[in-house]
Amino acid sequence: MTQCDPTKDNTGFSETNEYDLVIIGAGPAGMTAAIYAIRANLRLLLLDKLAPGGQVINTLEVQNYPGTGTINGAELAIQMFEQTQQLGVPFEYATVTQVREKGGLKEVVCREGPTYKAKAVIIATGTNPRRLGVPGEDRFAGESISWCAICDGAQYRCKKVVVIGGGNSAVEESLYLASIADHLTVLTLFDLTADPRACDKLRALPNVTIHEFQEILEFIGSDHLEAVRARSTKTGAEVVVETEGVFEYIGLEPEAGAFANLGILNVHGYIEADAWMATRAEGVFGAGDINSKNLRQIVTACNDGALAAQAAARYIESLK
Repeated sequence: MTQCDPTKDNTGFSETNEYDLVIIGAGPAGMTAAIYAIRANLRLLLLDKLAPGGQVINTLEVQNYPGTGTINGAELAIQMFEQTQQLGVPFEYATVTQVREKGGLKEVVCREGPTYKAKAVIIATGTNPRRLGVPGEDRFAGESISWCAICDGAQYRCKKVVVIGGGNSAVEESLYLASIADHLTVLTLFDLTADPRACDKLRALPNVTIHEFQEILEFIGSDHLEAVRARSTKTGAEVVVETEGVFEYIGLEPEAGAFANLGILNVHGYIEADAWMATRAEGVFGAGDINSKNLRQIVTACNDGALAAQAAARYIESLK
């Protein structure tokens, strides 16, 4: 770890835009990394192009983050960010367009103008769920439309639920939701393309209806979501499915375009990192949903952030 220097400004502020560590992304992974990094006495900067919290702020209720009980996602994000500020973590709004190596340092290039230099970088930019782009989606997003059954499924116990999608994620989450909901309807643009055994298990459930080859047209509702309207791509017939909640699983998009030049992404655009969150690029670490991993949850993101910060601190110490 970095040794204490009484002349060093440990708030992380740098008039020359040079830091020990720059963390890109202020979701749970990035904020956890910032907490661990500043406690390791690193001069750091936390960056995000949007409000701190990442996808958490779009979650109506979080019920599986230890110690909080049931909490609004935005409230949890605020609490995390307030903790970083109490510890003195500097935060800036910035859209990172590239990270490049120069003179033994990492240069973090931002669209807004500044370029920050750092000995190490943690990338925690996460993912964005793909959206349908149909009427009503934006209105009910984060309220009655969710992208995480593990996060939000419990509030639909004994209610009518719709899942949109037919891939592995859609089928796996449908199996989970079917055990909670009164009735589950699956709407998919093609047929079910998930593991055949999982598909057979889903089809066999008595409270599940599957409509294949359906194009979603709109989400219907006034004060609250009431139904989903879809049209068969084969016959043109329309169906209106009454529901109290919708879960969309039509894919995720990793926020990794700015890092393609580093050679750390897999064929799907996610960061490949080892058990200590280190990538193939020296001094560059990945954390949270941007990493190729099996489970994307708040707790796993926090785990990644803590490991990445510890690994980055050791890397920075090795440069001396």
